Parts: sequence; C-alpha cells; structure tokens
Amino acid sequence: MFKLSSQRAALLTSCRAAAARLATLPAYSYAPVKTYTPFFAARKISISGSNAAAMSVTEAIKHDHRELESYYHNILNAPDDDTATRWQNQFVWELARHSVGEELVVYPAMEKYLGEKGKSLADQDRSEHNELKVMLKKFQNLSSTDTEFTPTLKELYKALQDHITHEESNDLPTLESAMTGDATAEMAKSFERTKLFVPSRSHPSAPDKPPFETVAGLMAAPLDKLADIFRRFPTEAHVK
Repeated sequence: MFKLSSQRAALLTSCRAAAARLATLPAYSYAPVKTYTPFFAARKISISGSNAAAMSVTEAIKHDHRELESYYHNILNAPDDDTATRWQNQFVWELARHSVGEELVVYPAMEKYLGEKGKSLADQDRSEHNELKVMLKKFQNLSSTDTEFTPTLKELYKALQDHITHEESNDLPTLESAMTGDATAEMAKSFERTKLFVPSRSHPSAPDKPPFETVAGLMAAPLDKLADIFRRFPTEAHVK
C-alpha cells in the first residue's frame, strides 16, 4: 500500500513539474527540442496561431471539427492508395491530439465552471472519447488496401459525428455561458498550446483525466512524433 502511494506521489510531482513548465511557454511556440511536424500540420498550426487572439474555445474546437470532416472526405475521395494513406495519417494525427487536448483543458474547465452538471457532461464526453480512441486505434493500424479500411473509417466517423453534434449543440454553449471576460480566449490558447505536446496517435489504455493523462501523454508523445518522421502525410501538392 505504501509503495503504491509513493508511486502516485511521484507521478503527481512529475505532472506538476510538467504543468509548471508548460505554463511558462508562450502560446503556439514549439518545445525546445526538434520534432517532426507534417507539412499540412505545420501550415494548420501557423494559421491557428495567427488567429488565436480573437478565437474563443468554441471556435477553436469547431475549427478542428471542420478540419476532421475535410480529412474524412479526402480519404474517401482519394484517387489512389498512397493519397488515402497520407490523409489517413493526417486524420489520426488531428483527432488524437484534439481528443487529448479536450481532456486536459476543456473537460476540467467544465467541472470547474459548471460544478456537478459539468462533471456529468465531462464524464459523458470522456466515455465517448474512449470509444472513439478504440476505433481510431484500429483504423490507424490498417493499410489503405485492407478491405476493412473504408468500413472502419465510416464507423469511426459516424461515432465522431454524434459526439461533435452533442458537443457543439450542448456542451460548448453551456460552458461558454458560464465563463466571463477573457476566459474563453485564454482557454483557446491553452487548448492549442497543449496539442503541441500530446500524443499524435491513439492510446485507448492511457488515463483520460489529469494529472495522470498529462504524465502518460508526455511519455507517449515523443515516441509518436519520432514515428511520424517515417509516416507519409499530405504535401502541398495534396492540398487543394
């Protein structure tokens, strides 16, 4: 029992140190280590960073949702297997980071600003995320030539659409109504900044609440980013 408590305390200490480090970084800056960022991802980060000052957290999240919808259709409409694989990697990269960003920034804010109602909303969203992560992990491990590729994507996207609809029509308006001043803009900045440091692949078995998700994410992210170097992503030629 004492050993378990010591491990928990060590994790909490590591998490607090990581959080303190994150808090000192300027919004939209990269970590002080060289990491690989896909061309299209770098372009998206640059665009979101330039508009971030005027963005609410709802606008930031909706922007990601529209990007995911675009990537989904790009996969389905890909003219060849190579293009489908590139957009598959982009879709996974975006959804994995978006999900963890919400879990680390947005859902704790729901609990903070909305009390028990917020906790209920956040728990429901985390449950939906867990289902999405399991499906995303299956999809990310498929080749674009597999017979399961398109059916798995469509099943994943149907669940994602349901989650997006619930989030945009209920959760986000409720959260925004409880915030005042610059809180929503600051949360948008935190959300975008956090996504720079989280895993870019799905890890369903990882914790889905801070502080343990923060620690798990900081451990998994470098491995994901290293593997991204060897993955194919959309290039400028694939962006219409």
